[in-house]
Amino acid sequence: MAETIKTKKFTIKIGKKLFDLSQRTFVIGILNITPDSFYDGGKFSNLDEAVKRGIKMACEGADIIDIGGESTRPGSEPIGLEEELSRVIPVIERLSKEIEVPLSIDTYKSFVAKKALDSGASMINDISALRFDPEMKKIAAEYKVPIVLMHIKGTPKNMQDDPYYDDVMKEISSYLKESITIAKDAGIEEDKIIIDPGIGFGKRLEDNLNILKNLSILKTLEKPILVGPSRKSFIGKVLDLPPEERLEGSLGALAVAIFNGANLVRVHDVKESLRVAKLVDAIRKRG
Repeated sequence: MAETIKTKKFTIKIGKKLFDLSQRTFVIGILNITPDSFYDGGKFSNLDEAVKRGIKMACEGADIIDIGGESTRPGSEPIGLEEELSRVIPVIERLSKEIEVPLSIDTYKSFVAKKALDSGASMINDISALRFDPEMKKIAAEYKVPIVLMHIKGTPKNMQDDPYYDDVMKEISSYLKESITIAKDAGIEEDKIIIDPGIGFGKRLEDNLNILKNLSILKTLEKPILVGPSRKSFIGKVLDLPPEERLEGSLGALAVAIFNGANLVRVHDVKESLRVAKLVDAIRKRG
């Protein structure tokens, strides 16, 4: 059984492209259109700068670009619907015309997701795994797009207020299993569901390290796994470094995630991450 799960073939259509996730690890570039994200806040809040960044990531080889208009860093406050729309929709409209790389909308709000899909996005990345907005599952089902279901403990505002787990992998698995059921019951197709353990979202240092070490446990859910450790605080705690100096740590975490079963990785540094993914994929294929 373990071998069957390990070698399970996943194919998923995102936009016009078909991704065979059994062939290699796919890299998702992060494009935050926010003034306050923990690493790149304010860098791409201007429309032209955001589009330029998206084009650069596409040129570097990004397989997907994930666009977000609300920071979900620990302690962050939610923003209004109109503000989030004003940040992401113009970027999606421009990029969808200028590049062929599929675009993902990083939001937990169904209305934002709908407008993004209407504007050219072809995937939803929901940090709440359909828990924050009950209408999200209907949008994903109606538009028949892939959706990422991520584990989070609490909300971005309070998720790092002393989180605790008796067994972090067991709790994540149970939470994601429930969200998969919610998705399927809403009519979301099996092959449109991707899972994410939510590194940094209501997790202690030891929890994040355990997730990376034991990621293969999530293979039992029989869904593609996305992991996003890029430049997060647990890397800073281990290395005692600020976000702008966490590239090497991010690539190290990335290598472990891929080796232990990640099918997709969400990163700030596309070029470097693709090189790591290519090497680790070659090692994994040696059996």
